[in-house]
Amino acid sequence: MTNRVGHRRLRKITESLVEGLIRISGYSSAIIIILIVFFLFREGISFLNMSPVEEGYSLIVNRNNPIHTLTAGEIKNIFDGKEVNWNHVGGTDQPIHLLTLDELVLAYPTVEFEKRLEEIPVYIDLYLDSLVGVIGYFPTTLIQDKTRWAKSVQVPDIDLQEFILGDEWFPTAVPAAQMGIMPLLLGTLLVAFAAILFSLPLGLAAAIYLAEIADERVRMVLKPVIELLAGIPSVVYGFFGLVIIVPFVQTTFGLPVGETALAGSLVLAIMALPTIITVSEDSLRTTPRVMKEASLALGASRWQTIRKVVIPYASSGITAAAILGIGRAIGETMAVLMVTGNSAIIPRSLLQPVRTIPATIAAELGEAPFGGLHFKALFALGCMLFIMTLLINLGVERVSHQRKH
Repeated sequence: MTNRVGHRRLRKITESLVEGLIRISGYSSAIIIILIVFFLFREGISFLNMSPVEEGYSLIVNRNNPIHTLTAGEIKNIFDGKEVNWNHVGGTDQPIHLLTLDELVLAYPTVEFEKRLEEIPVYIDLYLDSLVGVIGYFPTTLIQDKTRWAKSVQVPDIDLQEFILGDEWFPTAVPAAQMGIMPLLLGTLLVAFAAILFSLPLGLAAAIYLAEIADERVRMVLKPVIELLAGIPSVVYGFFGLVIIVPFVQTTFGLPVGETALAGSLVLAIMALPTIITVSEDSLRTTPRVMKEASLALGASRWQTIRKVVIPYASSGITAAAILGIGRAIGETMAVLMVTGNSAIIPRSLLQPVRTIPATIAAELGEAPFGGLHFKALFALGCMLFIMTLLINLGVERVSHQRKH
């Protein structure tokens, strides 16, 4: 009797310990996820209201120039030579002259600026005095309180609207970075949704075949093979796409290059198939046998039973498969990086090179100075990717819920 009481107490203590460990694991997982999201958004949001001009540098013009403010886009056009007159950016009718250190050396060849850095502000002043339409980009320490004719041009800070709707992504552009993510956003959505359009019908058809049509021997062979495909590293899919799909797309459509959104979509569709097939097939097989037999007994054919009984009953699982497939497509990095061309332009069709948000983060994070504008901009891209995935998942869940009712 004493032994039984001791065993019961030991069992209760063990169960309490296990329950406590499970509870701690659950709370720890939730806290870790919350901390990750908090850290991501803290870094990403801090990117807003930062200046697109590198810290420690200033844009200067002649004091008599009426220009006080220039946008990052206007600055890029000026330094790219697309804007050649000040009246195009709100100034007077006079030509724009770019002033750089190289230009200063050419204008005053007898001065050894490398040895006499303290004289640079003097010659900048002379140059500004001789040409009213000059604009220059120099370290602030060379200009501040050391020149008589120079004045700094104000550049508006980056805001959310500019970040989302901007159509140019040049985060390392000098003198003003271009931080528009619209090409990356559209490229990501185009590749992801095209991949799902390719993979979801094929995946659902394969799942129906495995669950309802194939005999047990065929299923026992195909199911492990399909599940094995999900474990192949994405870089292997990228190599496959680079060697097989990219030349196929290039030859079929007569394109100069095959690295396009279509190539990325096909690779992602292949990568998403194992997940879609496995989850959908498991869900289809949970349909009660009684429901299928009742449908057949009422005179429905095999295909009518699959379409009107099995698929509606498994709709929640199929929805989960679609969500997992979309998540895999949107978040995929390496394979997309290898086959889409990585061109940050707004796509007009599937036959153009594109760049996606995950590929941009992977390609540029190693080059971005820690804590700088470019670094924080990539965290902001991560925030956008998180929000996109969340909204898509919520949208799919809502559509699925409405269909149930």
